[in-house]
Amino acid sequence: MQWFLLGILFGAACAALGAWWWVRRFWTRARVAERRAAAAQRMAEIGAMTGGLAHEIKNPLSTIGLNAQLLAEGVDELPVPSDEKGRLTRRIGALRRETDRLRGILDDFLRYAGELRLDPHPLDVNEIVTELADFFHPQAEAQGARLSVMLAEGRTLVSADARQLKQAILNLMLNAVQAMASQSPERPRELMLRTARGTDEDRSPIVTIQVVDTGPGMSPETRASLFTPYYTTRSGGTGLGLPTARRIIEAHAGRLNVHSEVGQGTSFTVVLPELAGA
Repeated sequence: MQWFLLGILFGAACAALGAWWWVRRFWTRARVAERRAAAAQRMAEIGAMTGGLAHEIKNPLSTIGLNAQLLAEGVDELPVPSDEKGRLTRRIGALRRETDRLRGILDDFLRYAGELRLDPHPLDVNEIVTELADFFHPQAEAQGARLSVMLAEGRTLVSADARQLKQAILNLMLNAVQAMASQSPERPRELMLRTARGTDEDRSPIVTIQVVDTGPGMSPETRASLFTPYYTTRSGGTGLGLPTARRIIEAHAGRLNVHSEVGQGTSFTVVLPELAGA
């Protein structure tokens, strides 16, 4: 009887200990979830605040740009020596250029930090890539890059927001051309766009878009920081083009892969779910 009672007490103690452990684990997880929710709310508030601030800055920038234009027109009519007029014109020109640069930085920030509102429709990726190639061809040619396109056979249907998807791919194309601009003229500059259909690791059907360049490639250190906002290796770059592209692609339930070797070039691959029934 004594051993029986001891067994009951031991079992009750173990049950109480187990219950205490589960309660403690539950409350720990609850506190962690609460802290994460509070942090997410703070980040959302900061995002809304910074987005509003950026909009507020754009308004006076537009006013500054307009007044700089009026000043430039006024200087042309001043009865002053030509050397003095030239000096004033150069200063006003610098003011206008910096105003335009700040406006561009704000536009990039708002595209990156703003809320993504997708309006998805069935789209043929081949058509999107063809349109972008036709649009971008003059710019690639001006940079001394040869643009080529290789399309998958048949229809490559995805559910996507055409404007947003085009923006993401265009960012990758701009990044490729800018990367090749710094290499020696002897090395050929080629920008290749490729589409393909396939299956993902889980055997689900996918459509891929590759943007390949023959630029200088990237070191492992550069690749590790590639999608960090404001990280850039290019003078004058904002460092938001690639993070914005990845954000858009991930909003479409896709992903952006990158492969690069120093001296061999870089390949970005957009992976999107193929539209069911395509």
